[in-house]
Amino acid sequence: MARTWLSVTVELLGGRGEELWPWPGRIFAVGPSHTFKDLADAINDAFARWDRSHLSLFTLADGRVITDEETGAEMAGSIDGPIIAPIDIAAAKVIPTLEPGAEFQFTFDLGDAWTHRCVVGAVKVDPVEVLGVRPDVPLPYWGWGSIPDQYGRRWAADDGESRAPGKPGQPHPMLLHAWPGQDQVPGLDLSGLREAIAAADAPRFLAAVTGRNIDDVLQQVGAGIPMALEQRRQEAEPVALSVINRLTLRGGAGDRVLAEDLLAGLRGVPLTGRVVPVDLDMLSTVLEGDPDLSPGGYLDLRTGQVYDEAATDPMMAGEDAAIDVEEDPERWLRFNRAGSRAGWQDMAAFAERQQDEALRERLERVSEGKGAFWRFRDVVLGEELSEQWYAFSTDRQMGRARDFLADNGIRVG
Repeated sequence: MARTWLSVTVELLGGRGEELWPWPGRIFAVGPSHTFKDLADAINDAFARWDRSHLSLFTLADGRVITDEETGAEMAGSIDGPIIAPIDIAAAKVIPTLEPGAEFQFTFDLGDAWTHRCVVGAVKVDPVEVLGVRPDVPLPYWGWGSIPDQYGRRWAADDGESRAPGKPGQPHPMLLHAWPGQDQVPGLDLSGLREAIAAADAPRFLAAVTGRNIDDVLQQVGAGIPMALEQRRQEAEPVALSVINRLTLRGGAGDRVLAEDLLAGLRGVPLTGRVVPVDLDMLSTVLEGDPDLSPGGYLDLRTGQVYDEAATDPMMAGEDAAIDVEEDPERWLRFNRAGSRAGWQDMAAFAERQQDEALRERLERVSEGKGAFWRFRDVVLGEELSEQWYAFSTDRQMGRARDFLADNGIRVG
């Protein structure tokens, strides 16, 4: 028989609050017809699980989860990881879903959290060659570790004489609830998201956020939720709930206001305050501009348009183009520019979140003193972090603009 089956190494990292070392493991042969439910049952067989009245859950490297339909639907609106489309454990087949070299996680019993690291072998196998038979279900053909192990192997390369490898200084990220990491989950295409919102294209919007890391762009994602609920309510509701939960957990400027507005949309109740179709991106840009260039501007409460103060001066804007705020004072909201203080805080927050210590210290260093914004921009550009910085800072600016409006009794419609 041709080598058409996957070889999947499964190692038990720990459970019930205990980390195991060395990790006991089994290597399974998995065939083209086998589902993830078949693989879960095979793992539980191999690791001597006799009480099966608990959930089985697979987590892929891009954040998707594979479990029973009811549990998957609940997790689609959770606050951890990316927005997910639930995958049915009983229907999804292993081979079309995973490629050689893929790493994924298997958890049995969400209470005791028996956590397994699973890795697909780089080379496919012939089941007759490794097992001697072509089984109807996934079957282990090699193993180690005290489950107990058939041959007393303590780790994968144990030859019976060597000493056990040294235990890592830190637990595996899966045991620290830090897997998959943010760098493993695909980022969101911000331009595609904005285009979908501008075009009022709900299917494209939902596709843009599904399976993506959205936690730095919640204000921008939230702007498209009302449109998606109006067009595709059933598909959009889990997304809306997840965004509301994430906003509540993040708790940044404007997050509480947006969460309240999205919840009102889910419940079908009117927004509190005066609803104005404000372009938050434009408002935030003018709000946080340089006060030396202009002291402030005006918001048209009828149209949502934002104007720099220069637009009121016929000498600057032209006789025909200048706006007359005194003709209808109730139509206009005056605002002063906030300056650069919030921008400094954004740079500090972005630097603090960097995992690379050297990069973090460098960003912190260039953020000090005169010319900090230009130096910071150069480092971000050189480290290819421009897109991340733009998404991060824009979201915070929009949140502050949303808070400013709410303080003045205005909600974005």
